[in-house]
Amino acid sequence: MGWLTKILKGSSYKGHSHQKYGHDRTWDEPRDSVEEDVDIAIALSLSELDQKGKSVIEDESESEDDEQSAKFESDSDEQPTKVQSDDDEKPAKVQSDDDEKPAKFQYEEDEQSAEVQLEEDEQLAKALQESLNMGSPPRDDNGSIFQPFPFFMPAGYRICAGCKLEIGHGRYLSCMGTVWHPECFRCRACNLPITDYEYSMSGNHPYHKSCYKEQHHPRCDVCKNFIPTNSNGLIEYRAHPFWLQKYCPSHERDRTPRCCSCERMEPRDARYLLLDDGRKLCLECLDSAIMDTHECQPLYLEIQDFYEGLNMKVKQQVPMLLVERQALNEAMEGEKNGHHHMPETRGLCLSEEQTVTTILRRPKIGAGYRMIDMVTEPHRLIRRCEVTAILVLYGLPRLLTGSILAHEMMHAWLRLNGYPNLSPEVEEGICQVLAHMWLDAEMYSTSGSDVASSSASSSSSSSSSSASSKKGKRSDFEKKLGDFFKHQIESDSSTAYGEGFRIGNKAVLKYGLRRTLDHIRMTGSFPF
Repeated sequence: MGWLTKILKGSSYKGHSHQKYGHDRTWDEPRDSVEEDVDIAIALSLSELDQKGKSVIEDESESEDDEQSAKFESDSDEQPTKVQSDDDEKPAKVQSDDDEKPAKFQYEEDEQSAEVQLEEDEQLAKALQESLNMGSPPRDDNGSIFQPFPFFMPAGYRICAGCKLEIGHGRYLSCMGTVWHPECFRCRACNLPITDYEYSMSGNHPYHKSCYKEQHHPRCDVCKNFIPTNSNGLIEYRAHPFWLQKYCPSHERDRTPRCCSCERMEPRDARYLLLDDGRKLCLECLDSAIMDTHECQPLYLEIQDFYEGLNMKVKQQVPMLLVERQALNEAMEGEKNGHHHMPETRGLCLSEEQTVTTILRRPKIGAGYRMIDMVTEPHRLIRRCEVTAILVLYGLPRLLTGSILAHEMMHAWLRLNGYPNLSPEVEEGICQVLAHMWLDAEMYSTSGSDVASSSASSSSSSSSSSASSKKGKRSDFEKKLGDFFKHQIESDSSTAYGEGFRIGNKAVLKYGLRRTLDHIRMTGSFPF
């Protein structure tokens, strides 16, 4: 039974098998050493059996020595008398036979005892194996399976980072610098166990790769698919600088339409309105769009009131017409003077006599989101002063239409007040400053005079308050749209409109609108 004591004392070695599971995840299983212990037990048993067999052989050799000794004595006794020799020889032989029989009997008895002992040892080893398979409690330092009270955890004690319970024997995961039950290592998104070969990490939280892609991989706002990677394996996409609309680079080449107002691309799951001149308008911009000349007249009066509040009243009655893109382009070609924003002109201040086709009645929305039943009429413009008319592109939201009117009204004011021919940077720049001021007044001021007085050092609160009273409650999108139109003016990259605005706005903020205009009249440039 010495081998049993060795088994119970056991070995302090605890083996683990490691299989790579993802990047830093491993499956760890305590290796069952029962089979090794059984082999050791059997070896110890056989060793004891060899020792016992050796003692039996030694007993047999001693028996043979006794027999030889008895024989020697009988030979020595044979010399005195023959009778004595015969009488002494018989007892000697009997003695030898009697010694041999117990030796053989002892050998057979020891052999049987060893077999019985071996059988008991195997049964005990089998029972020990079964008990170890069922799981054994931690052992203390002296090898006992019973722990003293109170119970102190051994050095190898493992706590699951998920449920905070002991892991014990069986499978467990080693990842993220700690250990887990397999069922406790769960995805942050779907809360299901992660059983895949690989997993993803975000913010120190594990994810299924599919869940991580669903939550963190950018989707195209146009086609709604995951944005593909480029040839270098990197996610490459385009984004609108203001709206932050993300889309695949391919949509810049596949003629995906944009809204002619807010410039957002048309998503696959939405419909944009198709105007007669080929432009497309999103439904949010359509909500406040101005579609005909008659509908635009109240807004035109508001712009005139805004200028009057700046002590810049336009005394002549300048006609204002809403036109299609084709009519605007034709009028621009017939105009000898003026600077026009490219690639598309949205407004024009005419100084030549022309015949222009204007929109009389708001078109309707027909099948396939197309504008139908538009009524137009040719309008002959007669030159009565330096300005014959102001033309504005139809179908744009109110705030954008108003900023275009404010811009073109400044062109008219400069020409009607005898300003000489100015460079594009100065003339377009100061016109953009007035458009930006009007948007400020519409978006943030309680009255248009608040912004005007701070810039121009003058006020006319009655007319501005009248303009403010006509404003209705705006939607959140329309407020955002106003910020976008201001952003367009501020971030324009062109020399005339963009750089001209930034220089002119800086001068107005420093010297005021009136002193800036006086400096332009005298020098043809902005003050520094």
